[in-house]
Amino acid sequence: MKRVVAPFFILAVALVAAGCSATTAPTNTKPVSGGTLVYATGDAEPTCLDPHVGGNYPQALAATQYLESLVSKNTRGEIIPWLATKWTESANGLQWDFTLKKNVKFTDGTALTPEAIAANVAHVQNPSTASSTGYLAMQKVTGVTAVGADVARFTLSTPDSALLDSLSQPWLAIESATALKRSQAVNCESPVGTGPFVVKKWTHQQSVSLVRNDAYSSPPADAAHSGRAYLKAIEWRFLPDSASRYAALQAGTVDVIDNVQPDTLVAAKKSQDLVAIDAPRPGASNRIELNSSIAPFDDAKVREAFIRSANVNDAVTNLFFGTAKRSYSALSSVEKSGVSEPSLFVYNQKAAATLLDEAGWSAKNADGHRTKDGKVLEISFPVSTNQSIPAEQSLFEQLQATSKEAGFKVDLKPLDLSSWYGALGRNQYNLVSAPYTKVGPDVLRILFDSAGTKPAPSGYFANHSQVKDPALDALLEKAASTSDATERLSFYRRAQEIVLKGFYILPLYDQQNHYLHRSVVKGLRAMPTVSTPTMYDSWLSQ
Repeated sequence: MKRVVAPFFILAVALVAAGCSATTAPTNTKPVSGGTLVYATGDAEPTCLDPHVGGNYPQALAATQYLESLVSKNTRGEIIPWLATKWTESANGLQWDFTLKKNVKFTDGTALTPEAIAANVAHVQNPSTASSTGYLAMQKVTGVTAVGADVARFTLSTPDSALLDSLSQPWLAIESATALKRSQAVNCESPVGTGPFVVKKWTHQQSVSLVRNDAYSSPPADAAHSGRAYLKAIEWRFLPDSASRYAALQAGTVDVIDNVQPDTLVAAKKSQDLVAIDAPRPGASNRIELNSSIAPFDDAKVREAFIRSANVNDAVTNLFFGTAKRSYSALSSVEKSGVSEPSLFVYNQKAAATLLDEAGWSAKNADGHRTKDGKVLEISFPVSTNQSIPAEQSLFEQLQATSKEAGFKVDLKPLDLSSWYGALGRNQYNLVSAPYTKVGPDVLRILFDSAGTKPAPSGYFANHSQVKDPALDALLEKAASTSDATERLSFYRRAQEIVLKGFYILPLYDQQNHYLHRSVVKGLRAMPTVSTPTMYDSWLSQ
């Protein structure tokens, strides 16, 4: 076995700037225990609090407080210990041994063991769990076995260079094997982990009540302290209206909000009592995907014409007030292996018109829309109102207007999350903006490998551009299988060139992840893995 170096303890205190107005009461400068933090989320309320089921970002936000992963990452992007203290990879890359922390217990009193790790992987891989994110990340794992009292061995079908990145995600967090034997309905209400907080009660369409785990002993290696959390409890409220969230924060009835609007971020800078945290998500950029499996985007010239007709830069400038930077990459700016190609995404109506003429869409109807063989150049664009903030929905409307100048008729269809998933599952879309968060560049395999057009057990598939390119598949498989970092980077970059030059996506910006909190909240940070907030080190100064 070759040793993968893992530090046993890394101390990294996340510092945030906080101002106090002249009327603010004196605050403590050292962490104090007690108090209830109120968090208001604008993301969709999960249908299940167990992130193994499905596997979306709203689940990850909440689960970060009560579940933990085998490994984590630090701010430098390095894998660090969490529930596993060290790990080794076999020379052929087909086995990984993880040594678990000793004396760790789930909040139901059962012990963290290799058998518990095996039960969790089996749970994610079981089709009846209906996992998506976790399931797709574990496709190469053929089994987990105990090879000692505290060592879990992962066996793989082929080498997986992304395994550690995958295991750092909340969608593969470790739950009590005993609790997993309960019905899914029961487990969805109150997952049992090893985390600093425990799910006490979920009042649907209102809030989740979390209380401190006083026996907590397993923080990640970059935590600012050890032992139990400072906060006594967390009230996790669901407050979808952005104006209401901000008003509640200003009034002091909530302490932290997410999904902060660009204009709100600008306004908050004027307040001495509010602190902003910008934590872009890893993996993919926020992008519009063009469905290449059906007309008209099965024609590369029509895909390029749409992209040339979309004035993204002006829309970002006008609607995001400097809080978002235009992306020209398939990957988030967090990912060092990202390829950026600004020249491919230059706004050019003349070029769009020429491309459409060449593709046979040369005629126009009375409304100015292009036609071909009597058919209108009509584009279906379902929009998830749960996932796209109002500023982003306005951006889509601006792109609808500029693409009309080229002759596209873009039908924006605002949908709730369930209806949106349904439209994708029925292949009733030409354009879609589908955020997907996965640690590391292996997200490219999830999003653009041909296998990604096949639904996971949850019914969700991730390759929404529906690109099926054997050369691209081969590059992504080579990147996933090689242990040579230089080779892996080369494969990922070549893969991105195929995606970008094929005009399968229109990159917009990083997946926006802005938090605002009151200055009395100290020690709050976003996890370097998937940028979810962790309240473990947080405390209230008054």
